[in-house]
Amino acid sequence: MTKIQNLSRRNFVKVFGLASGGILLGCSTSGDKKGFIPKLTAEKGFAPNLFINIKKDGNITLIASRSEMGQGIRTSLASAIADELEADWSYISLQQAIGDEKYGNQNTDGSRSVRTMLAPMRKMGATAKMMLIAAAAKKWNVSKKDCIAENHYIVNTKTKEKIFFGDLVEEASKITLSESEEITLKETENFKYIGKTLKSIDLKDFTHGTAVYGIDKRIPNMKFAAIARCPVTFGTIKSVDKSAAEETAGVEKIIQMDRMIPPTGKYFGMLGGVAVVANNTWAAFQGKLSLEIDWDLGDNKAYNTNTYNKKINERLLANGKLVPGSRGNVTNAFKESKQVIEASYHVPHLVHAPMEVPNATAWFQGDRCEVWAPVQDPQTARSEIAHFFNLDIQNITVNVTFLGGGFGRKSKSDFVVEAVALSKEINAPVQVVWTREDDIQHSFYHSSSTQSIKGSFDKNGQVSGWLHKVAFPSIVSSFKPLSDYASGFELGQGFINNPYQIENFRFENAKAEAHLRIGWMRSVIHIHSGFGINSFVDELAAKANKDPLAFHLELLGKDRIIQGKSAYPFDSKRFKNVLRTATEKAKWGKKLPEGHGLGLAIHYSFYSYVATVVEVSSKDDKIKVENIWTAIDCGLVLNKDNVKNQLEGAAIFGMSFTLFGKITAKEGAIEQNNFHDYPMTRMKDAPNIDITIIDNMETAPTGVGEPGVPVIAPAICNAIFNATGKRVRTLPLMDLGMV
Repeated sequence: MTKIQNLSRRNFVKVFGLASGGILLGCSTSGDKKGFIPKLTAEKGFAPNLFINIKKDGNITLIASRSEMGQGIRTSLASAIADELEADWSYISLQQAIGDEKYGNQNTDGSRSVRTMLAPMRKMGATAKMMLIAAAAKKWNVSKKDCIAENHYIVNTKTKEKIFFGDLVEEASKITLSESEEITLKETENFKYIGKTLKSIDLKDFTHGTAVYGIDKRIPNMKFAAIARCPVTFGTIKSVDKSAAEETAGVEKIIQMDRMIPPTGKYFGMLGGVAVVANNTWAAFQGKLSLEIDWDLGDNKAYNTNTYNKKINERLLANGKLVPGSRGNVTNAFKESKQVIEASYHVPHLVHAPMEVPNATAWFQGDRCEVWAPVQDPQTARSEIAHFFNLDIQNITVNVTFLGGGFGRKSKSDFVVEAVALSKEINAPVQVVWTREDDIQHSFYHSSSTQSIKGSFDKNGQVSGWLHKVAFPSIVSSFKPLSDYASGFELGQGFINNPYQIENFRFENAKAEAHLRIGWMRSVIHIHSGFGINSFVDELAAKANKDPLAFHLELLGKDRIIQGKSAYPFDSKRFKNVLRTATEKAKWGKKLPEGHGLGLAIHYSFYSYVATVVEVSSKDDKIKVENIWTAIDCGLVLNKDNVKNQLEGAAIFGMSFTLFGKITAKEGAIEQNNFHDYPMTRMKDAPNIDITIIDNMETAPTGVGEPGVPVIAPAICNAIFNATGKRVRTLPLMDLGMV
């Protein structure tokens, strides 16, 4: 049930800081226990987490609880309220929420925002509309059934009179709705904004340079800091010579910072190092470069990615750890098979490298602290501050700015902890800014992976057995020491939930200890599973002398729905539909120019179905991505423009690590440090990108931001095979001399 409460202006201003009049609504949902159950109680025992403020001039303000990093979530969620409210889009504005549990889960990752927030947002809009209708009915002395909302007015259906929303605010604010009163939502055919294409509500700020990102924040008398960190993860300081740095113009103080180690299973802490505090950012950077530090490199100093990869390969050759989910008897399938093939695939460490580097501004004042930062997870940042600095969490304010990209990096709040520690030390507001070199050399990295896959054909030419072994350092290692095997939730990202109907299936996981901080990156472990599985299916199709499209459809088997443990059943028919759609758009099977090839890949992630076809050309052994066609079924779509933008971005993101991306370590230190040796896809590399969104508005919304990534690498590599006859099993292509 959805509880509705009309909040007084005074109480709202006092608790939530929105100093404006009008109708103030709070909404708390209990339908999704993982989503928006408030963990705190307000004065009257109800802690709303999402809000609308309708003012007397008709303007409507929404408090946005999720972080905006270019994915358009603020616009999408605003449109859900506006649609159910029958509001005029020109009257909608947003205010960003601070980090606070009263807003429910604010962590903006996992492609979950629309999936978990659409229902409460629609109910909020519908409830506000009910109050306005009740107010108008009372004013006209008519039945509520004779009133409808239409484009920011309440209309009397009998007399055709109408009243502007703003003119009803005073009366509507006195309306009390019963919790038992049914909230009626629109039918999909009546949607005004949902499922349409809307311009970003923040477009003017983005294009006029008035959007405030974390790095833009300024406070009177604030200082600026840069931190020298050990080149090897978790190394410490032996000694430091500060003399040259102290002579740098603008440098005011140099501070040695110890590592803050988080408790097991919580938080991120900070690496520690030597901080240079100055009166401007450039001086802080220059002072940092002048430091002479003797480091104790610690336990990870022997980490060498080449040696490590060889060790992992050896482990995969041996029997790994059997993972639940296996079925049938793979050993017998291989013994009785007509043909057995094997292949190994490797993805190196990757780093997020968002355009806006990690940064945070903090002001520690006695028993209080305020932070301004581009964070994806403000509540974790707030909790970390409370833990490490022994503050009452109610005295901590985390202001969320726009993010200049995130991709999962800014869900970790180590850079926030650094700023708070320095502010406390110098007793002044301070902004910590990472350089690009810091960002690439001291990140939470996407894990490297090695996969070994073995498949067999029976006498009828059908795939009879599938043995899949994989090893990669687990994300859990960043929270819990000695987590040397992949966790169940990671293996559930495309591995043990393999979508193909193969009778005999076995999955094994080999040990892979971590020597770097491992973290989430856009689409996470689906990058590995998508690459390995799609590449191997293409190899099986070639061995069977079958068209890859027909082969994928054959492996997906009969139409079936698998309920599973989530609220989103897997539907193979929807999977086949995106595959057929993408291949139709690409004109699969058409005659191509010499040196060109098409490749396809499909993947199910974050409950969405995606298929991609890529066309590449090969000239003088160099590969160019010419065209990309992607189809997605993500259920009910809030804003088609946002979905299109996300999938276009996913294509470019996936191209970057397919063609260029690679993080390597030598003697424990990351060898790459900027975009010259960790390149990105440039304009000259960009292909034509065509996006098709499957119309499935009667189905619950699913993920969008991440599902478009896992298909890109395998589709490119499969296209390379069809263009050149060469198989690519190791990324990136740059290492193979192909770009």
